[in-house]
Amino acid sequence: MTQNQQPDSQQSMTPDRYAEIVEAIEREVGTLIVGQRDVVRTVVLALLCEGHVLLEGVPGLGKTALLKALSDSISLSFGRVQFTPDLMPADVTGTQVLQTDESGNRRFEFEEGPIFAGLVLADEINRATPKTQSALLEAMQERSVTVAGATRPLPRPFLVMATQNPIEQEGTYPLPEAQLDRFLLKAEVGFPSGDELHEIVTRTTAGAPPDIQPVTDAATLRSMIELTLRVPAADHVVRHAVDLVVGTHPNGAGAPPSIKNYVRTGASPRGAQALILGAKALALLDNRAAASCSDVRGLARSALGHRLVLGYEAAADDVAPSNMIDDLLDAVPEPKAGLRGAP
Repeated sequence: MTQNQQPDSQQSMTPDRYAEIVEAIEREVGTLIVGQRDVVRTVVLALLCEGHVLLEGVPGLGKTALLKALSDSISLSFGRVQFTPDLMPADVTGTQVLQTDESGNRRFEFEEGPIFAGLVLADEINRATPKTQSALLEAMQERSVTVAGATRPLPRPFLVMATQNPIEQEGTYPLPEAQLDRFLLKAEVGFPSGDELHEIVTRTTAGAPPDIQPVTDAATLRSMIELTLRVPAADHVVRHAVDLVVGTHPNGAGAPPSIKNYVRTGASPRGAQALILGAKALALLDNRAAASCSDVRGLARSALGHRLVLGYEAAADDVAPSNMIDDLLDAVPEPKAGLRGAP
């Protein structure tokens, strides 16, 4: 889409157009973000599933810039919350404000907070207190906000994209499991290679950043999300996703020794939902008619790793969730032909 073109939400959504729009979104984001292709794809998959995404990485890797670039490319209303220890729930959700009209009459009116946007950037989310973090729970699950006894729906699509720094401990509050579980996917943002760092420095020290153009709008995105939901997933694919989630529990069938030794509680049913939704989006992007077990397995790290509740032994032995997910994939192989209805 050129600079003079506007997003067209009136065209019918087809798999070809779906893939074309995603390619355009990733291309626009790529004009600002160097490398990080897997991270960008994870964020876009969450967008296509209307799911929330958590980016974790040390400062300076472009997490906030990536999410801002995404918002610029999709013409969604954008709200940003910089989480700090003194942030209050009302700063996120909004509050009742006393107003005086022209006649001198006073009444309370609700003033919306930044949560009332299509795409909400929760920057450094782990710097806010649990009280403020919990203000997002209802919004992320029910896509509504209850203030002063009144429940107000949020715009659709609605997505929370959060960042957090894993190395700083002072002034931070770990996200509770209930909130982590509400993130459809999590991506770890790694340090760039030498060539990528060279390109980053060249781009960011040579003038104004590139102007990102919108390539789609909210109505089109809603059509894409609806198309994602309509992609079929055969019973054996759903069963494989279920088997992987069951295997994340220490007492579950197929759990490898690392999970039995280091995990206190495995993934919730939302983990299986994330695997299937993401697999449907991947199938469309690969021009396939249905989700596959390979799609499910490719999403295991980003959909399940952050849902594992680890014991102290994992930290003591320096065992990461990604290692356990790799062990799980080895312990629960992809179904073969003729097994549980696999073709």
